[in-house]
Amino acid sequence: MLAAIGIFALLGYLIGSVNFAVLVAKKHGVDILKEGSGNPGATNVKRVLGKGPGNLVFALDALKGFVGAGLPYLFLRIEETGSTADIRFVVCVAGFVGTLLGHCFSCFLNFKGGKGVASTIGGLLVLLPVPILIGATLWGVVFLLSRYVSLASLALGVSLPLSCFFLKLDQPRFWFAAAIAAFNIWTHRSNIARLLTGTESRFVKKA
Repeated sequence: MLAAIGIFALLGYLIGSVNFAVLVAKKHGVDILKEGSGNPGATNVKRVLGKGPGNLVFALDALKGFVGAGLPYLFLRIEETGSTADIRFVVCVAGFVGTLLGHCFSCFLNFKGGKGVASTIGGLLVLLPVPILIGATLWGVVFLLSRYVSLASLALGVSLPLSCFFLKLDQPRFWFAAAIAAFNIWTHRSNIARLLTGTESRFVKKA
């Protein structure tokens, strides 16, 4: 089991380290690390290059999370009964965590990266499908009301352990969701500071 955790965590990290924001922006002749907020993520690409490139980066980042968490289901042959199902979940979590760390601390970008929201959504579609669908719905509502991507992303993260609690999922899934929520808050710490001071950028509809 330890070998499987290490292998899939490493594979996930390498997958996550591929930064699609940088690659897509480069195709448009833009260094996304030097434009907008400088963050190599879908939100900054959308601000700088528009909806099409931004949505493409979001979809590709979500796919990274989905693949990183889903690889063990393809290659790890474990019968889904009793404790063996928990083993598969743990290995899938390892792949997902590796992918998320690769996205946020890419070895190809001097250990810098995005905030991991899209990759989190993709990975949790494998690991916590119902809580992430609830969280994605909440994301949409908060964004439409506030126009703050960061606030919507924070609401999504905090909703995960709450959804697991009210859905009465097992403790490993609840604590995993709580860890994801805490990591989400940590990666958005600069956004939280700007929200509190009223300097956070928001998406405003063009006339």
